[in-house]
Amino acid sequence: MGKKSFDIPQEEIDLGNKNDAYDGEKELEYPVKTEKENEAVSVEKSVGLFGAISLIVGTMIGSGIFASATTVSINAGSVGMALLAWLGSGILATLGALCYIELGLMIQESGGEYVYLKRAFGELPAFLFLYTANLLLKPAGIAGVALTTGSYIVEPFYVCNPQDKMLIAKLIGAMCLGIILFVNCASVKWATSMQMIFTVAKLGAIALIIITGIVRASRGYTENFASPFEGTSKSLGKIGLAFYGGLWAYDGWNNLNYCIEELKNPVKDLPKAIMIGIPLVTVLYALINAAYLTVLTPMEINTTGAVAVTIAERLYGVMAWIVPVLVACSTFGAANGVIFGAGRIVSVSARQGNMPRLLGMVHSKRYTPIPGLFFTAVVGWLMLIPESSNFSAIITYFNFAAWIFYGSTFLSVIVLRFKHPEWERPYKVFIGVPIVLVACSLYLVGAPFSENPLESFYCLLFILSGIPFYLCFVKYQILPKSVLQAIDKATFKLQTVIDLTMVQRTNS
Repeated sequence: MGKKSFDIPQEEIDLGNKNDAYDGEKELEYPVKTEKENEAVSVEKSVGLFGAISLIVGTMIGSGIFASATTVSINAGSVGMALLAWLGSGILATLGALCYIELGLMIQESGGEYVYLKRAFGELPAFLFLYTANLLLKPAGIAGVALTTGSYIVEPFYVCNPQDKMLIAKLIGAMCLGIILFVNCASVKWATSMQMIFTVAKLGAIALIIITGIVRASRGYTENFASPFEGTSKSLGKIGLAFYGGLWAYDGWNNLNYCIEELKNPVKDLPKAIMIGIPLVTVLYALINAAYLTVLTPMEINTTGAVAVTIAERLYGVMAWIVPVLVACSTFGAANGVIFGAGRIVSVSARQGNMPRLLGMVHSKRYTPIPGLFFTAVVGWLMLIPESSNFSAIITYFNFAAWIFYGSTFLSVIVLRFKHPEWERPYKVFIGVPIVLVACSLYLVGAPFSENPLESFYCLLFILSGIPFYLCFVKYQILPKSVLQAIDKATFKLQTVIDLTMVQRTNS
């Protein structure tokens, strides 16, 4: 068969040799590369220290700091406990990142938890991570950020009952998600340019709120700090939920491990980027939350749907509109970043054989993973539909599932120490750190059961539902050949319509 070739941007996915679409059909003319050409377009080590720090900080600071303050405050019960929850979440993220430094430098393959769980525990736990990440974690993150975007757009302009306001916020969030999906499908350059533009808005909102807090504190507005621990919640479950709110805002601390192959000098830059980036975000979060309390009482923080908007309405007069606009831009940019990465995780999952291979294809001219992006966006839209899908419920689902896998990954540090002591470890975390983090993960997974047993049970049931999918479709592949041929035929037709091409299947 003849071969075609085409140029691929250096930062994008390598295209590999063609795979037959299905038995009995005509041979498909996939664009392919020779071995020499494939070597030329392998992943470039282009991310330096500054880029790595920017990736961590830019990913972590999104919607959480503007949306989670209410969740943390309500469950903490006091100003002091709320600030401790924010500080403790930052410490947990930093300690977790230390474990990921050891894993990332020992196993220098992009893929994060999937790679580490596979090495430590085998195929099934690794599959369950991909299954949960693609169907719950990433879509929940997108839904939560989209909902925050809608809430901040609605808050200053629409006065109505909470039910109607939530519905309108969901509709706006869904429309924003549609715009982001279109941009990401159309062009990688458009998506990255949009990310940079909205990062400026994000930093503007943060700077404005922190400066406001400093000015207010210098004028003596510190009465909310007089009795910091009065009213602290005595429920372990509520304290766990307070940490859920804080940890939602810190999520993204592990993102460098997904692209470690692209770091110029991972042994030096990965530890430095983490030890600079995460403490920097922790300081910013502490300052922002302190700034909130120089303007609003804890009760006002507990009852407002958009803390930053309330502050703007109280202090900025005719310019109050600028804060919700900046925050909405920040959360919009965060949603763009989440879907950009999530679509590629779906694509990688399909190339590993854990999802339908249609989802592992890219557009033959735009080089964007259109099927993976659509899949993630559709699941995100579905998560916005239920009446119970408010922000608090979404972060409960997200954090419960996330900390099951974070805890398993921390445990893999210990397991691999015994299983493969001969592996080179350029960085070796003190063994007490993963032990403490496994204990913290057990608490973060177990404690909220007492407050939200139904949501936690549903989430656990969802994760376990991946086991029959793994056995039926991955390990034993029990589908009849006729069904597989029908799927391949549909895949081929969709390829023709959307102009998709196969991507090289990676091995890890």
